[in-house]
Order: sequence, then C-alpha cells, then structure tokens
Amino acid sequence: MPYDVAELRTHFPSLASGIAHFDGPGGTQTPREVADAIAATLSGPLSNRGTTGPSEANADRTVTSFRAAGADLLGVPADGIVHGRSATQLTYDLSRALAKQWTPGDGVVVSRLDHDANVRPWVQAAEASGASVRWIDFDPATGEVDTASIAAAITPGTRLVAITAASNLLGTRPSLPTIAEAAHAVGALLWVDGVHYAAHEFVDVPALGADFFVCSPYKFLGPHCGVLAAAPELLETLHPDKLLPSTEAVPERFELGTLPYEQLAGATAAVDFLAGIAPGSAGSRRERLRASFTAIDAHELRLRGRLEDGLAALEGVVVHSRAAERTPTLLLSLPGRRTWDAYQFLATRQVLAPAGSFYAYEPFRRLGLSDEHGLRLGLAPYSTDDDVDRVLNGLADFLG
Repeated sequence: MPYDVAELRTHFPSLASGIAHFDGPGGTQTPREVADAIAATLSGPLSNRGTTGPSEANADRTVTSFRAAGADLLGVPADGIVHGRSATQLTYDLSRALAKQWTPGDGVVVSRLDHDANVRPWVQAAEASGASVRWIDFDPATGEVDTASIAAAITPGTRLVAITAASNLLGTRPSLPTIAEAAHAVGALLWVDGVHYAAHEFVDVPALGADFFVCSPYKFLGPHCGVLAAAPELLETLHPDKLLPSTEAVPERFELGTLPYEQLAGATAAVDFLAGIAPGSAGSRRERLRASFTAIDAHELRLRGRLEDGLAALEGVVVHSRAAERTPTLLLSLPGRRTWDAYQFLATRQVLAPAGSFYAYEPFRRLGLSDEHGLRLGLAPYSTDDDVDRVLNGLADFLG
C-alpha cells in the first residue's frame, strides 16, 4: 500500500489550522493518540510507583512501558533507557558524572557541526576538570565532516567524543561508525546527539557505535522530554550526585525526583503511533518501527527532491545543506535579503518556516553568513506536496 499522508494527517488536530509546517526540526505537531495517553494517565487513578492498589500499579506500568518503548525505538535493553527533562538536561547531568573520572591531561572532543547542547556541557565539564578540548571540523562549502580533523582530534588520552548523528542546522549525517572506531581505538567513549536523527531515521544505537545516545520525543510526534540510551553495564560505572535515600538501581539513579508519568505515557504513545505508520506492517514493535521509518524516509526524500528542485529554480536562494548523507532539512540564505523578513512574509501566508541559528552556534558561525539568521525548511511525516508548493510560491513572491 502507498504512503497515505492524507490519512496520517487526520490524526493531528493542529493541522486543521491550515498552517504549512516546516518547523519540525524545532518540534513536530502531536497526534491525538499522544494527547489522549497523557490525559488518561493524568486522570488516573495515579500515585507514586508501587504495587499496592491500582493507582500505584498504573504509575509503575507507565514507567516500565516507557522503558520498553524506548528500547524498541533505539535498540538497547529497557534498563538502559533514562528519562530526562530534555536532551540538554541529560547531557549536562551525564557530563558531570563522566567528568568525575577525568583529570588534567585527559582530552574531550567536540564538533563544529553540533547544536550547542552537545558542545557547551562538554567544554564546561572539561574546563572544570582540567581536560583539554579538541574540535572536529566540517567543510562549510559541502556540509561534510572533515575526515582529517577526526584523526587530528581523537588521540591517545581522549576520554570522550561528542558529535551529532544529524545536524539540526544542515541535516548533515556524519559517518558515526567511522568516528566510533577512532574513539574506541584509543579507549574513548562516544556520546551521540540523536535529537534530529531520531526524527527521520530508524535508530540502532549499537550499530552506530554510540556508547550514549540522546533524543527528544517532541521531535518525533511526542511530548517535551528527553531520552538517554546506553548499555546498562556502562551506566553502572557512573555515579551522579543524587539524594541519599534515592535508589542506586540503574537506570533510576539518573532520574532525579518523581518521574512525570504523563510525559512517559505520551512518549510511549508516540513510539506506538510511529510503529503503525507503515501500511500493512506486522511483527514486533521494533520491526514495525523499521518499516515505518523506511516509509517515512521515502516520503520525506521525495518531498526533499521536489523542494530542492524548486529552490534551484529561484534566483537569490543559496541552499547550504549539501552533504551526501543528510536529513530532509534545508538551511537557506538569501544574499541581499534578510531571512527573518522572509520568515515573517511566509507567516502571513500560513507557512511556518522559522529563521534563526537554532542554537547551532558553532556551525552557524562556521558558515560565515552575512545574515544573522538562516531560513530552515524541515520536512516531517505529515508534510505534503501542497506544503512544498506553498513555501516555494511564497519564497518566489518574497524575492520578486
């Protein structure tokens, strides 16, 4: 059966607004099933986790279901799934726990391609511990990671390498297995920011070579929270600061305070919804997720091609997303014009294509654009051909 985007869109109440959403990289729209799961959990009965009575059992079931869903989504054991308020919060918390093991002379590697949430926590943790910081660079002309800089940055003494699985600014997908091999050869751990990647690709954390992988359900149809995936035995080696009576069990030792059960239920519902997108798919939830992401990827790739062809026909548009392997996310500049003005113009036509640097401080600065913002067009599973036509026509009128 073909990918039925019209049927898919009926599950998203917000799409009745008529807005053409190209803001998915900043957060997707939410299907009704996710909102219903959140509401049902909050309306309970609900108490703190336990086994005495239905309200305690509901809370416990919500947590175990969340871990099982995260395991199916990311390809790690359920007790390797940690909930956090956001990917940023998880990165800050774990950077502090990991940095307890660092000493002067150790090294940390970060990337010019990354969102600042996968740069600043590591730079600050390195500074606090006396570790050095080295950088993996990328070519602003192509958006590709500089392979020579990988070899130069990862050296004996490197303790951790932090890099994105897909740039939230350019969409570039670096070769993580290559970087993992270089990191593991010197005994370093690989921390992967998968926030943008997990919205578009089927995730297999072990196959990527990641020791830690963070993502955000609100980027793939879920609620606002973060998820960390790692091998449970690796998490056992880390000892975060926590309250004295709180459990030492993994993964709970990293989840400070009472969990927001409604968020967990919403994230589980988002994974279930994703698993049902592929027409006629069967098998385990993980197998259905693989089929769904294959269908989503084909749909988004086709739309990306239409979008790129249309942009190429417009004078005065520069597309900076050029890497061979990338997500359906395009960063544009409009030489001689302000992309912020284009963003505002498109909004009058109910086309939401935000302008900014999107917290991608290092890559935006590396591009050296004359404009203080860039226009980002991001496709999502619910994007349509009509959406593409509307943004292309709107840009043509703006430039005209």
